Amino acid sequence: MSSTPKHPKGLYFLFFAEMWERFGYYLMIAIFMLYLQADNVPGGGWGMNMKDSSSLYGVFIALVFLTPFVGGLLADRKLGYRTSIIIGGLLMGTGYCLVGVHNITVFYIALGLVILGNGFFKPNISTLLGNLYNEEKYKDKKDAGYNIFYSGINIGAFICTFIAAAMRNNYGWKGAFTSAGVGMFIGVIIFIAGNKHYKHVDILKPLKPTDQSLGKIFGYTLLPSLIAALIGWQIPGNIFGKDANDAFIFACLPIIWFYFRLYKKAESAEKKPIRTMYVIFLVVIVFWAVFKQNGTALTKWMQLYTEREMPASVLPLATKLSIVDTLKATDKIRPITDEQFRLIIVPKLDPVTQKIKPDTIKGKDLPPYFKNVSADRMPKKNESVYLIPTELSQSINPGWVILLTPIVVAFFALLRRKGKEPTTPSKIGWGLLISGLSPFVMMAAVYVCHNGQEKASILWLIGTYGVVTIGELCLSPMGLSLVSKLSPARLTALMMGGWFLSTSIGNMLSGILATFWDNYDNKMLYFMVNVILLLSAAVVMFFLLKKLNQVFREYVK
Repeated sequence: MSSTPKHPKGLYFLFFAEMWERFGYYLMIAIFMLYLQADNVPGGGWGMNMKDSSSLYGVFIALVFLTPFVGGLLADRKLGYRTSIIIGGLLMGTGYCLVGVHNITVFYIALGLVILGNGFFKPNISTLLGNLYNEEKYKDKKDAGYNIFYSGINIGAFICTFIAAAMRNNYGWKGAFTSAGVGMFIGVIIFIAGNKHYKHVDILKPLKPTDQSLGKIFGYTLLPSLIAALIGWQIPGNIFGKDANDAFIFACLPIIWFYFRLYKKAESAEKKPIRTMYVIFLVVIVFWAVFKQNGTALTKWMQLYTEREMPASVLPLATKLSIVDTLKATDKIRPITDEQFRLIIVPKLDPVTQKIKPDTIKGKDLPPYFKNVSADRMPKKNESVYLIPTELSQSINPGWVILLTPIVVAFFALLRRKGKEPTTPSKIGWGLLISGLSPFVMMAAVYVCHNGQEKASILWLIGTYGVVTIGELCLSPMGLSLVSKLSPARLTALMMGGWFLSTSIGNMLSGILATFWDNYDNKMLYFMVNVILLLSAAVVMFFLLKKLNQVFREYVK
């Protein structure tokens, strides 16, 4: 029997630290759009419509993945990875606790803390993990290590929505967001506890003479980004739908220019691997643009289009755990809605003639959920209906990740033993292709429920998440692994920031795409656009795959 350990001990501390960090982040994301659209009352949300909430959601998750550029840079040059991770965790935990404070100034400060904190935490914990696997005895297990690490992310994402629903029902929005902060602080404690297992790989790498100083990078890149953002915000009209979208895209341009100059100034031996990473960064933008609609379009589908009545067999337990939403129907006659199922009027009976009499609605007669319930299943007057909370749909994807990760890891291990394991770029290509099939499932759901005129089974969401999860497992953890394998040692965290920059741009595009939800009377066309985007990206990836694999095999030993 071999005495070589399967994985470094530090993996397990990083696994649980990341699990709790993602618990906090995905708890917030699961309820963020619902919070933005909830009634603007003390202790409530901000009363936004679909377009405005989707735009703000897209800007937020885009900025969350843009700041790793700064966090990775500071970790590479000055702070080191462990210090950066601790700073990031404390900032995020504080931000989560403040998000639910119903004050607009505090709200935006809280979002800023989460955005900045993620910049310090996210790229550096992934880099630290990669450094552990740079030791010779672990090198061939790096892909598997990132898959295991990725399952930790999704355990946190799976359990958080149940806590979110329970806390929201018992303690309101503020209680739910505070629980995200508590989870983040637990993650920081676990990370500090495992310090001895990874301090030996937290080493600042010496710079090359051609590397720019921090002062120049901040002066030539970050300052221009701020100026560009202000220009994007102030230009007349909107290029990308909202001022915030324009500001973000403009702000990205100097950072993209920085990465271009980084490539131009790199040594000749470094150019090929950096160029390979850049190509993959560009292609996977499309994946994130579609995948991150789980928090917008698919959340809206769950909220209004999906059959959410709680099965009687689990209702007592769900009630005890406070993970059930209760709606009361105050009128048994079917409501009238527009083509987007926005409630317009509720027909009522004339007290004299007993004929249906349209009456304007004040927002309390019948909740929008009942707009497409079949007549024979409409609740009686004053009858309560018990529903699965909308945010629980956000546990479907991480649930699939937890179930499928061992299968995917075992599958690639089998291929490795037979000498047939695909390269990391090949796995990413297959990930794009498989992900492109997931919107087909939603197209079928739209067809079966007659474009939302009837409730759709939750099995459609489970199916579409199942398909995209297989693609995700071939792409997302493999992207982290690829950056760790191909990056020059002194630039690893910075290149990890580049990976998250592509994620950031994709996240922004997901928000922009979701703002068009109301423009599609036929939702099948909305999901068809997503199919076309993903399959087009897959075609480009496979077209370039031969060259990408040549570079990969040349530089990864």
